[in-house]
Amino acid sequence: MQMGDETRQRVKFTDDRVCKSHLLDCCPHDILAGTRMDLGECTKIHDLALRADYEIASKERDLFFELDAMDHLESFIAECDRRTELAKKRLAETQEEISAEVSAKAEKVHELNEEIGKLLAKAEQLGAEGNVDESQKILMEVEKVRAKKKEAEEEYRNSMPASSFQQQKLRVCEVCSAYLGLHDNDRRLADHFGGKLHLGFIQIREKLDQLRKTVAEKQEKRNQDRLRRREEREREERLSRRSGSRTRDRRRSRSRDRRRRRSRSTSRERRKSSRSRSRDRHRRHRSRSRSHSRGHRRASRDRSAKYKFSRERAPREESWEHGRSERGAADWRLESSNGKTTSRRSEEKEAGEI
Repeated sequence: MQMGDETRQRVKFTDDRVCKSHLLDCCPHDILAGTRMDLGECTKIHDLALRADYEIASKERDLFFELDAMDHLESFIAECDRRTELAKKRLAETQEEISAEVSAKAEKVHELNEEIGKLLAKAEQLGAEGNVDESQKILMEVEKVRAKKKEAEEEYRNSMPASSFQQQKLRVCEVCSAYLGLHDNDRRLADHFGGKLHLGFIQIREKLDQLRKTVAEKQEKRNQDRLRRREEREREERLSRRSGSRTRDRRRSRSRDRRRRRSRSTSRERRKSSRSRSRDRHRRHRSRSRSHSRGHRRASRDRSAKYKFSRERAPREESWEHGRSERGAADWRLESSNGKTTSRRSEEKEAGEI
């Protein structure tokens, strides 16, 4: 399908509407154009400018359009082979059945005819290109093949009745599925094997074989690249897991160290707090002991003072009693008052000492 200027500006060669077989110069619609098997216009876009863009881009990167073109040609060749098998089946039904020996001899004649036709087509091509010497050599080979063909035809004629030999024995071309006659002359054979239809099918089949080989090589390369990338990715994952495990080990080691330091600091703080509490208890105990000893000493001083006072008071009372009996009541009162005064003073003095 040809496209206008507006479409050409919008469409790129990577578009699905563009014929990939045309980009690779192997579309059957182009190759068989003008033959009796003309396929007409292709349903996809054909444009030489897009082919030029593809050829430039394919040098920079692999677009893998060969796979699309291979699928297209495989579909076309499969259809052609199907038609060839149908033609062979029709010939087997319509032509007179012959023995296997006669059929083998007829097949030999057909093969020699095919060889003559190919050599004549090649000689004509070389002559058209100006290579006259090579063309003459090809024509000499043709004469040799013609002699072989004459011998094969004699063997075939002698193996069957004359009436049957005169009948045209047809054969289907394995390349282009066209009919070939057993008694075709050299001109007819040259026209067929040198014709555009037969050569076009040869070009398509050869291109298909080339595409299959190219696709297989590229797929193998892709598989190797994919395998290499997978191995690199797995190696990186193993390295990352190892580094991650080492990092986790370091983190665990650091966390263990932190826990140990924390536990050590906590135990030191606990020991310090327990020591401080024990010192506080010891200090409180010592202060209580000191206060208790002070109170005990104070109480003992009070008791000793009371005891001393009582010891000093007893002789004074005895002396008072003795003076009372000796002196009179007035004197006794005076002494008693003096004694009380003295006793109060001594008590105050003792209380002050205490």
